[in-house]
Amino acid sequence: MQSISPETIFRGNNAWQKSLTQITKLTKNPLILGRGHQTNNLRKKIFNDLKNQNLIVNTANLQFDCCYEDISRIKNIILKNNNDSIIAAGGGKVLDSGKYIAESLNIPCITVPLSASTCAGWTALSNIYTKDGQFIKDVALGSCPKILVYDHKFIQTAPSRTLASGIADALAKWYESSITSSTIDDGLVQQAIQISRVLRDQLLIEGEKAFKGQFEHNPSWRNTVEACGLTAGLVGGIGGEKCRTAAAHAIHNAITQIISPNKFLHGEIVGVGLLLQLRLEEMKNNNKLADQSIKQLFVLMKELNLPTTIAQLGINVFENNNLEKIANFTCRDKSEIHFLPFEIHKQDIVEVIANFEQQKIKT
Repeated sequence: MQSISPETIFRGNNAWQKSLTQITKLTKNPLILGRGHQTNNLRKKIFNDLKNQNLIVNTANLQFDCCYEDISRIKNIILKNNNDSIIAAGGGKVLDSGKYIAESLNIPCITVPLSASTCAGWTALSNIYTKDGQFIKDVALGSCPKILVYDHKFIQTAPSRTLASGIADALAKWYESSITSSTIDDGLVQQAIQISRVLRDQLLIEGEKAFKGQFEHNPSWRNTVEACGLTAGLVGGIGGEKCRTAAAHAIHNAITQIISPNKFLHGEIVGVGLLLQLRLEEMKNNNKLADQSIKQLFVLMKELNLPTTIAQLGINVFENNNLEKIANFTCRDKSEIHFLPFEIHKQDIVEVIANFEQQKIKT
């Protein structure tokens, strides 16, 4: 079975208003799930608009990440209120929590991304973390969300940092899927890889214009936010597991194991993992183009104010056994690192990160 896409997608300016008729057919007593205070006003608008449709509406907020503690608490709230759907409005952790909770209670999920930071509004996948933000595992879900509402007016209110994060995360689709799946003799997988290549090219060409430009009358902004939030999800939907993740995400998951006072977004960490993946390809797979790719990405990432080393994520890998912790988690059983077409050992990770952190990439 393959869950390729949400059943219904509304996108563009005022997509939320256009979706209301469909939403009211699906639910009479929804729970709106959110998280941060920055998006309070948007969630109030969603709440009021649903109330005006004569729906019974409840709200709840995550206290932490997409973690079992929050999931259990929100499930109890839904059962108490007898909610018949969940509307997840926020970033990736909110969207993942909403999808997971909806599936476990067998109620429909409506995703309303409030930034372009990930493609979590699209996918049949939830990443589970501890309440401190340490990655535990990803959970494949039985279906994508019932409705995805990708309203550009909502996305515009998000900090520019979230767009940069989304660009880094979406760029990883090509670099990961092209190396894990290039030898797979499956037409859909090959088509997914080609979509991810076009996605990468579009982001390399338009990403900086989107990040630095205005929202209005800026096709680069529109194309970029939809690339991050929609097309990136489509690649994973068509291509399946191996078109989603490899070393960049494996290293991301490992970096989250180091508890740090600094909070970084998913894509910001994935971007660093992507640079390290390319170094691994150069070192272990004799990829002659990897260094060129690193330099190309480095230029864009600097323009997007993205971190390019683990040190810039506020973590010193040379203290507290951090390097070994990252290497161990990266290479654990069932890690995405093993999707690579060459063997990776803990010492390889130790070596590539130590060298990477000690040198400055010259562009």
